[in-house]
Amino acid sequence: MTAKKDVSRIVERGRRVISLERDALGVTLERLDDSFARAVELMRDASGRVIVAGIGKSGLIGRKIAATLTSTGTPATFLHPADSVHGDLGIVGAADVAILISKSGEWHELVALIEYLKRVGVRIIALTGERDSPMARYADVILDASVEVEACPHNLAPTTSTTVALALGDALAVALLEEKGFKREDFDRLHPGGALGRRALKHVDEVMDRERLPVLRQGDTMRQAIVLLAERRGIAIMLDREGKVSGLMTAGDLTRRMEEVEDILTVPLESVLNRTPKVARTDELASAVVYRMEKHGIMAMPVLDAEDRLVGVVHLHDLLRARLA
Repeated sequence: MTAKKDVSRIVERGRRVISLERDALGVTLERLDDSFARAVELMRDASGRVIVAGIGKSGLIGRKIAATLTSTGTPATFLHPADSVHGDLGIVGAADVAILISKSGEWHELVALIEYLKRVGVRIIALTGERDSPMARYADVILDASVEVEACPHNLAPTTSTTVALALGDALAVALLEEKGFKREDFDRLHPGGALGRRALKHVDEVMDRERLPVLRQGDTMRQAIVLLAERRGIAIMLDREGKVSGLMTAGDLTRRMEEVEDILTVPLESVLNRTPKVARTDELASAVVYRMEKHGIMAMPVLDAEDRLVGVVHLHDLLRARLA
């Protein structure tokens, strides 16, 4: 077993890393200025894509930034600088904007990429720790991503610097989506897997109507039932003394009975009730209820609790609004 003092030493190392990265983010927050706004405006006003490029750990951060932009309504793609000089420049268009990420801003492949971007007129946002680097000198906007020290004890492995770069990328993406008016519905549209998953896991009690339930009692008349159908969206539910469903009438049931008799008001209510209606349960998946309602041509269904008591009514229209059908 590891000695307690060794455990404490390991924990302290972890705290040191997080503390250094937290402090670096604090500095980045304080120096954020108008350059950030110009970078967001460049991407907002571009008619093309955002090209994100970086090498090594910066490249990994770049891939994440490109993915975040794309998922929040801004088409973006990651371009590896080494691949760009070996044929992949074909994906770059004059209407694009580029985000180039490099702590030093001096990679040979990055310089070659910059030369091409400038030649075709692509605007460049440099996310770098060196404002005097070749990358920064050719950029239209410079975002200062410098850090005082890496969290690596040898000040070598990119740690603090990649945290700052990632935070700046997230800040750009979120500020941009707000500028463009990107809404939750847009996010769901671009994430159909996640949106469908959330819908599929909704339960009946999340979408059912709980208020002013269309309840009939023993002794009520056909007239009362018809009024209830009109006021409560085409369904009336007969309850017994224990609050359990003993019958149900829908607008469809009424229409069919009216075709058989001249004066529907003279017909006993009990003769029209469906004594074995389809019902839903509160803990049932709403998607399963949708399937049964569509299968049987039902527009509304009583919802019962574990004790078979009426607690709500689920309507197909409500399910449609919740995008479950």
